[in-house]
Amino acid sequence: MVLKIRDVTKRYPGQTAETAVLRGISLDLSAGSSLALTGESGSGKSTLLHLAGALDHFDSGEVEIDGTGLSSLSDSQRAALRRRDVSLVFQQFNLIPSLSVDKNIALHARLGGKWEPSWGTRLKARLGLSDLQDHYPEQLSGGQQQRVAIARALAVQPKLLLADEPTGNLDETASAAVMELMLELVRESGTALFLVTHSAAIAQMLDRRLHLRHGTAA
Repeated sequence: MVLKIRDVTKRYPGQTAETAVLRGISLDLSAGSSLALTGESGSGKSTLLHLAGALDHFDSGEVEIDGTGLSSLSDSQRAALRRRDVSLVFQQFNLIPSLSVDKNIALHARLGGKWEPSWGTRLKARLGLSDLQDHYPEQLSGGQQQRVAIARALAVQPKLLLADEPTGNLDETASAAVMELMLELVRESGTALFLVTHSAAIAQMLDRRLHLRHGTAA
């Protein structure tokens, strides 16, 4: 199991057990599978995503990434686990303007010592970026930039891919095309995908769906 969350609660200052942002959430996510996290604004979606990626601390329960429990890890150990096993894709592309497509894709993998040129070449080919690898972000459309962001995240060959509204800045047609490519690559690479979305159409494309309502699974 790549991601295991058991009875997790999270409170921010001033919140009680009854008003906690997350109250007793549990889920499992295996390699090569995908889970859509839906819910109204303020329901705790982004908070749960951050806990799943070892980006924030929870108050009780446990989160495990590839069998490693997060509750006993120091901040430096959490950072090492993120570099090794977790990648993120956000609504904002966060590409570096001064780097070419090729260098943007390779950046994080190189920093983590996990860059494999053959895998990078496959990603660029599958995502339609081979002819754009010498371009810069300002020369790309929104859909092309998001494909670069996805390639960059998958280049490190993570066990867990977290995505927060990854196609929120794209039109419906581009959004569907990008999601189909990302899901194909996730299945092929054995990466587990945990995705936050407000779109019912995107949620239906994934293997499973978890809906949050007022901090609990509805």
